[in-house]
Amino acid sequence: MKFHHHGYVSENPRNKPAAGVGIDRQPGLPDEMDVLIVGSGPAGMMTAAQLSVFPEIRTHIIDRRPSRLELGHADGIQARTVETFEAFGFGREIVAEAYRITETAFWKPNPENTDEIVRTAITEDDPYDLSEFEHIIVNQARVLDYFVEFMADQPTKMAPDYGYEFIGLTVGDGEYPVTVDLLVTAGPDEGKTRTVRAKYVLGADGARSKVREAIGATHQGKISYHAWGVADVVAKTDFPDIRLKSIINSPKGNILHIPREGGFLFRSYVDLGEVPEDDNREIRKTPLDEIIRRANEIMAPYTLDVQDVAWWSVYEVGHRVTDRFDDVADGDEGFPRVFIAGDACHTHSAKAGQGMNVSMQDGFNLGWKLAQVLRGYSSERLLRTYTQERQKIAQDLIDFDLEWSSRMAGADDGESIEEFYVRTAEFPAGFMTQYQPGLLVSAEAKQELATGYPLGKRFKSARAVRRADANPIHIGHEHRADGRWRIYVFADGAHPTTPSPVDGFAAWLGGDPSSPLVRCTKPGQEPDSVFDIKVIYQQAHHAFEVTDAPSVFRPEVGPFRVEDWGQVYGVMADEDIFDLRGISRDGAVIVVRPDMYVAHIAALEDTASLARFFDPIFDLS
Repeated sequence: MKFHHHGYVSENPRNKPAAGVGIDRQPGLPDEMDVLIVGSGPAGMMTAAQLSVFPEIRTHIIDRRPSRLELGHADGIQARTVETFEAFGFGREIVAEAYRITETAFWKPNPENTDEIVRTAITEDDPYDLSEFEHIIVNQARVLDYFVEFMADQPTKMAPDYGYEFIGLTVGDGEYPVTVDLLVTAGPDEGKTRTVRAKYVLGADGARSKVREAIGATHQGKISYHAWGVADVVAKTDFPDIRLKSIINSPKGNILHIPREGGFLFRSYVDLGEVPEDDNREIRKTPLDEIIRRANEIMAPYTLDVQDVAWWSVYEVGHRVTDRFDDVADGDEGFPRVFIAGDACHTHSAKAGQGMNVSMQDGFNLGWKLAQVLRGYSSERLLRTYTQERQKIAQDLIDFDLEWSSRMAGADDGESIEEFYVRTAEFPAGFMTQYQPGLLVSAEAKQELATGYPLGKRFKSARAVRRADANPIHIGHEHRADGRWRIYVFADGAHPTTPSPVDGFAAWLGGDPSSPLVRCTKPGQEPDSVFDIKVIYQQAHHAFEVTDAPSVFRPEVGPFRVEDWGQVYGVMADEDIFDLRGISRDGAVIVVRPDMYVAHIAALEDTASLARFFDPIFDLS
């Protein structure tokens, strides 16, 4: 974390001074704004938090509830999401209060007595070392709290506006083309209506999204007529894996058992069996006592004596994805003004733990793109990439969840559920997302220069030694949700004091008119305001000085124009990042998007391909 370069800071450095729209920010909803977000769930909050960073963008997030969510129904947080939380600065903090999943136990019928279950396997949660981040369980309400705290610390001083329900919208012309009608649901004006105008609107208003309905987007998919009861409870029990994630299959049904944070609470998804198509949701009237009875029947010879119930419900599994994620119908020429995210776009079972995670990645994908357009760096065509990228991810999720739900319900194709669980571990961990070549992923990338950084996938961090202070740093953990692009320059093998290709690249980056750094940094802006540039040398950190690095890697920042020496790295003696991530010893340049996905890989000498990649992105024509 960097501070003091604007002057001494004696208080919490995470709490940034109010700036731009945050200065004298008044409570309540204004008549006009840049972005209106409908729904303060995970997708909406992620987008709002990303936009709260930018002082020049007026964003408001509304919710029909009168106040913060007290009891969230989602709780699984995959490692990719914790990695994202780290970019927002609270990854370590939320892990400290969460339940961490490290193993999963599998229980099946005892061959000697099929009326009873026995443990048949225990698997590692991350058998392939996919991430240094944890897979955790924490209540959705606490996740939203962390985003609220983050927003309050940003220059915009954003906070959710509770007590507003979305009624409808129309899209017209003018500076604020989206007109939105709202119903006040709390406070002295309860029952009254309001009309506001926005440049862009995001509907993150759940599976029954009114925003989705307003733009004419439709769910594609079906209900699977298989019901589950779910309950968060505290219970007396002799089940030995009560504090371990467990998958229980028995002739009498199935259970997915998830321990919760705090050491005592747990959640159980209890199989209620197939439901007739003409059931008309009668299954949802199943009482809690029946769910508990079924759980005890499935878990025999073990028992649950429930002492307290925090929440419970009954649902049928639905698998749907929306035909588009914005208001531009297929074949239309225009640019989107209204978007949808999260459950408004995709619904599926809860048992794979994907809903909240994929929803937040929707918001992360969209947030920086809106910011780049609103801040005047890109044309509106950038916003068309949101549906292009996220709709495929949603469909992949539905396809995976269909198979996972089928196996949880007892389907058997010869592969055991534990074998399937291990084989597909990358997907539920959040690391299967791979964006295809297009505007934001280069078709010219040289994958052979960095085989450990697959193009279009998230940048998997590794450690290097920061030369200035000799600290080993996970370079990916320095990525912040600040809208900046990352350019990682992996040097050739020459000593930093010897002229080499990295020096030629640095000269181009810092001085050539075709360089994105030169072309895209606006007059008066800090040199690192758009691009965060790091150089990693092949030498150990004691073999050279920070000042041996070209000046473009030591940008002068703040009113005192002091050099930032935190961008220059050497390799670790026992963990060489070049070997670990398959980076060419001739050097390579890796470009990473603001949402942490690898966008381009080029040779140090191939500056032309970098210019060609960035030119259409930073295009206002």
